[in-house]
Amino acid sequence: MTYEEWFLKQGELHANVMKKLEGNTKQEIIEYFRFENMVKNEPDFCPLYKDNKKCHDMEDLNCYLCACPHFRFDDNGFKKNPDGKVLYSVCSINSKKGSEYVGDNYIHQNCSDCIVPHKRKYIEKNFHRNWFEIMKDVRSK
Repeated sequence: MTYEEWFLKQGELHANVMKKLEGNTKQEIIEYFRFENMVKNEPDFCPLYKDNKKCHDMEDLNCYLCACPHFRFDDNGFKKNPDGKVLYSVCSINSKKGSEYVGDNYIHQNCSDCIVPHKRKYIEKNFHRNWFEIMKDVRSK
């Protein structure tokens, strides 16, 4: 699955949950997206839920921004490094907790140690009922 395919699918899943929560307040919606609640009530939202596994090792993980608004990707690659490896994804804020995953011929952003978009305070500040509005800069296109 490409980043683009995952991104569009996740946006659709997010929209489906938001339809269920149409009359809820911002605070109620954010509370609903807590990991423990999502595992129980939205088991198809994330493949990790079936194993009750978190994508980030943190208390109070919130899945509202399951993708980070600072993640940038291009399925065709941003550039090829002098060593021939293609850079496919980056962090637009160069998070101190981010790193790169380097393979034989590719480089991907590794966000596993960064918890920025999963904190309630960050979500409250960046909340929008339309997930794609928050994520509008993620795709390179």
